[in-house]
Amino acid sequence: MIGKAQDDVLQPETNRIRESDLPVHGWYRFVLSFPPHLVRDYVNDFGLGKRDLVLDPFCGTGTTLVESKKLGIKSVGLESNSLAHFVAATKVDWSPDPAALVDKAEGIAQAVARSLAAEGISDDPSPLFGRPVLGGGRGALLGLSEEAEQLLLKNSISPLPLHKSLRLVSMIDQKADLTVKPHLRLALAKALIEDIGNLHFGPEVGVGRIKEDAPVLGPWLANVRRMATDLRAISDGGASSKVVFHDSRDPHLVLPKARISAVITSPPYPNEKDYTRTTRLESVLLGFLACKSDLRSLKNGLLRSNTRNVFVKDDDDTLPLPPEVEEIASAVERRRIELGKTSGFERLYHRVVRLYFGGMAKHLAGLRTCLRPGALLAYVVGDQASFLQVMIPTGQVLARVAETLGYRLIRIDLFRTRAATATRQRLREEVVVLEWPGN
Repeated sequence: MIGKAQDDVLQPETNRIRESDLPVHGWYRFVLSFPPHLVRDYVNDFGLGKRDLVLDPFCGTGTTLVESKKLGIKSVGLESNSLAHFVAATKVDWSPDPAALVDKAEGIAQAVARSLAAEGISDDPSPLFGRPVLGGGRGALLGLSEEAEQLLLKNSISPLPLHKSLRLVSMIDQKADLTVKPHLRLALAKALIEDIGNLHFGPEVGVGRIKEDAPVLGPWLANVRRMATDLRAISDGGASSKVVFHDSRDPHLVLPKARISAVITSPPYPNEKDYTRTTRLESVLLGFLACKSDLRSLKNGLLRSNTRNVFVKDDDDTLPLPPEVEEIASAVERRRIELGKTSGFERLYHRVVRLYFGGMAKHLAGLRTCLRPGALLAYVVGDQASFLQVMIPTGQVLARVAETLGYRLIRIDLFRTRAATATRQRLREEVVVLEWPGN
């Protein structure tokens, strides 16, 4: 059985990207992305080939699409987070000439270095060069608007690295054409979270050590050169990959009818994790988010999985659902009342449960017209106890939701187990394997 693991043993290597999988996948990844080898496992298990079309309706940063492209299989993804959509679309674009990509990046780096030097700033904060400072009173550091600043975790990035990063963003936009610009911007997104900013992921996003300064051009160039190395080495065998900016709850509005052979995906889990926070820094600096209305619009297009993207007019919880959903939601609310929890977020916990599984029901219902008869689906999901420690067996409940919509449950594979953050209770991450019989 695929994804087999022992219930009582944590196997972190099952969720870790392998060194051999880093080409393209390593251009940028969510900290919680599932690994490429899991995609390969289900491609093989489903017997997929060049005539098939694979869908990832919760595309994220494109793991399923990139791996399908490497295997020569056509793929399509849906993603409504603008930063993630950009990342996935760039990662499946293997058209740039590697030499031209590096040449353009080096020219831009030299131009930015000259601009910074004119301001009395070095981009090497090592002791050899001393502390870089503005020289000669040449002007203030660049910064974000007050509205954009409010979108970030406080101290996500220090003023001097921010100034240098904004100089680089501006130069990329001025000097790079569309054949290489997305890749140059993506290389900066990766550098922002790994080298330039002050964030740490463990797995929650937070602010770590505050770096008064950090190199910008060096890490960025290193990322571009890795891209060029990967582009020289890979071939897609002519397999097309497309990423559509769209809400996964209405897949039938943008996907062709009866064309999808298989689905391999991992939707958000029902918990209190605001997934938009993990991409907030690069979303703001690259211009995908500029104000609170942008953030609200982004959250409005996402599956409701946490209290921070619940809106008054949401109606996914009005759909007919199996009784297991109502039992869990009622248990969460009873637990809240017993504990005397009265905050606005806590009052929404039970509703998130209904909205989450209602949204998944809406997704699965809309998907039916897009699937070939006999299409196979793999959904990577995890048990949760985030809502007042009431257990949500996500895989089991999702399977019941799917069955009420006419899908056939093939099996539920155990992918791995992990420890709950608050209680250290063992939680299962599973792959729900379904079949669409047709009609």
